[in-house]
Amino acid sequence: MAEAQLFVSQDEFTCSVCLDTLTDPVSLHCGHSFCLKCLTDCWDQSQVCSCPQCRHTFTTRPELNRNTLLNEVIKKLKKTALSPPLSQNYAGSGDVECDFCTGKKFRAVKSCLTCLASFCPTHLQPHLEGDALKHHKLVDPDGNLKEKLCEKHQKSLEMFCITDDSFICMMCAVTGHKNHEMLELEAEREEKQKHLGVTLSEIRRRLEKREKKLKETRRVVEQMKISVKREVEENEKSFTTLIRRIEEAHRKMTERIREQEKRETEKAEGVIEQLEKEIEELRRRDAQLKELSETKDHLHFLQTFSSRCVLPADGDSLSFTVTADFSSEDLRKELSGLTKTVEKISQWDIMTRTPSGCKAQNFTLHPAEPQSREEFLQYFCPLTLDINTAHKRLRLSEGNKKVTCERTKAEYPDHPDRFDYWGQVLCREALTGTRCYWEVECSGDFMRIGVAYKGLSRKGDGVECGIGYNDKSWSLVCSHSQYSVWYNMKRTLISAPYSPRIGVYLDWPAGSLSFYSVSHTMTLLHRFNTSFTEPLYPGFSVDPHCSVTISHLTPCDH
Repeated sequence: MAEAQLFVSQDEFTCSVCLDTLTDPVSLHCGHSFCLKCLTDCWDQSQVCSCPQCRHTFTTRPELNRNTLLNEVIKKLKKTALSPPLSQNYAGSGDVECDFCTGKKFRAVKSCLTCLASFCPTHLQPHLEGDALKHHKLVDPDGNLKEKLCEKHQKSLEMFCITDDSFICMMCAVTGHKNHEMLELEAEREEKQKHLGVTLSEIRRRLEKREKKLKETRRVVEQMKISVKREVEENEKSFTTLIRRIEEAHRKMTERIREQEKRETEKAEGVIEQLEKEIEELRRRDAQLKELSETKDHLHFLQTFSSRCVLPADGDSLSFTVTADFSSEDLRKELSGLTKTVEKISQWDIMTRTPSGCKAQNFTLHPAEPQSREEFLQYFCPLTLDINTAHKRLRLSEGNKKVTCERTKAEYPDHPDRFDYWGQVLCREALTGTRCYWEVECSGDFMRIGVAYKGLSRKGDGVECGIGYNDKSWSLVCSHSQYSVWYNMKRTLISAPYSPRIGVYLDWPAGSLSFYSVSHTMTLLHRFNTSFTEPLYPGFSVDPHCSVTISHLTPCDH
C-alpha cells in the first residue's frame, strides 16, 4: 500500500531546551518531548526533576527511554524534507521568502547568518546534512539580513567600534578602524546587558513604587468619596434646618408686623372718628356764632351771647399718636450680618484635614525636590555621550562616558548633528516627561554642564550654538573653581564652595532644573524654573586639557 504523505513541519518537533530538532526524543508523562541529552543535562544540574516546559514535578526521577515512533517520524522528516502541501507553503504577507526558490517563493523556515540568506525546508537540507554547512549559524527567519551587512565591504557585521560607536565588519577592523577600541558583538552585548539590567531593575523599582502609589491613591480617592458623601449629607441637613428656621422667622416677623399694623390701624380709626365728631361740633358752633354775629336784634344777641360764646370741651384726641415707621435698625443689622455670613459660606474653599493617626496624603502635581543624595539617586538616569555630536577636538573614552578636549582634531566623519565650532557634545538620551538625576566629575579650569533642546544649532560660531547662550539651552559653568549659570545670554554668578562633582536634577513635568555641588552634603547652586516644551539632551563643553566624566551610579550608591 502506498505510504501516506505526512503533512507536518519539522518545526513541530523542536526541543524547548536547545530549540533545535529533537535528537533521540524522550517523552514525559505530562506529554512533552525533549532531546535525551538535553533533559538528562537539565536534571543532572538540578535537585528537582520537573518538566522544563510545563514545570510538572516528578517525585522520583523517571527512567528516560527513547520514543521509537517519534524518532522514526523525525528521521523520515529529515530524510524526505517533508513539508506542508505546496499550496500552503508559499510565502504570504509578513513571511520571509526563500532566497533560492525560483518562480513563486516558498516560506523560509530558517535564515543563515553565515550565508546571509533565508531557506525553505527543501533548500535548507544542505545545511542540515552537509558537513561543510553544518557549522553555519541558523536563526529564525529574518527579513532584514541586508542590515547585518557592512555597506562598504558587504561583509557580516561582527564587531562593535567603541571609539566611533558603530558596528563594523572584520575588513573595517583592519582598515579604517585600526587602533580603535573594539569589541566583539557578544562582548559588547554583555556590557550593554549589565546596563540593561541596572535600568531594568530601576524600571521595576519605579513600577513597584508607582503601582503602590496608584493603589494608595485609589484607596484615598475612595475615602474621599465617602467623606464627600458624608459632608454633603451633613451640609444638606444643616442648610435645610437653616432654611426652615429662616422661613419660620420670616413668617413670624411678618405676622408680628401685621399684628402691629392692625393695632395701630384700630387706634388710628378711633382717633379719626373722634376728630370727625369734634370737627362736626365745631362747624355747628361756627355756624351759630356767625348767625349771632349777623343778627340786628340787640336784645336777642345779648340774651344768647353767654350760652353761644362758650367753647366746647377740648377732647384727648390731640394727644393720640399713631406709629407710622415700622423700621428696626437692630433687625436690619441682624439680617445684614446673616446675609454676609451666607455669602461668605458660599465663597469658602474646602480645606482638607488629616484625621488623627492617619498619614497625610500629598496630591500635588509635582512632588517636592529630593533633599538627600539617597533620595536623588532614586531618579538616577544612565547617560551616554553621542559621538555624532562631538566636536572633532573632543575625545570620548570609558565607553563614551568621558569627554576630553585636545589640541589636535580627530578624524570623525561629517555629520549634521556635529558641532563644528563650539567644543561641545550632547548625550544620546532624550529626557522628557519624567524626573532624572545624574552626576559628573570635572577636571580642569573650564567646563560647561547643561541641557539643550534638539533644535540647538550645530554649525557656526554664533550664540545660537552655545549651551546656555540662547533660549534653547541652560547651563552651569565651572571656571577656575567658581560657578555661574547661563540662560539666553543672561549670566548669574554663584557664591558657593567648589566641588569637582556636580549633580544635576531635572524635573521635566514641573519645569525645574537644579545644579548641586556634591561632597559630603548636597549644596544647591542654582535652580531654573521654567516650562519645558521639548525633550532635553544633557550636554557638555570643555576647554583644552579639561574633561567631564559621567558617573556610573545606582539607586544604592549612598
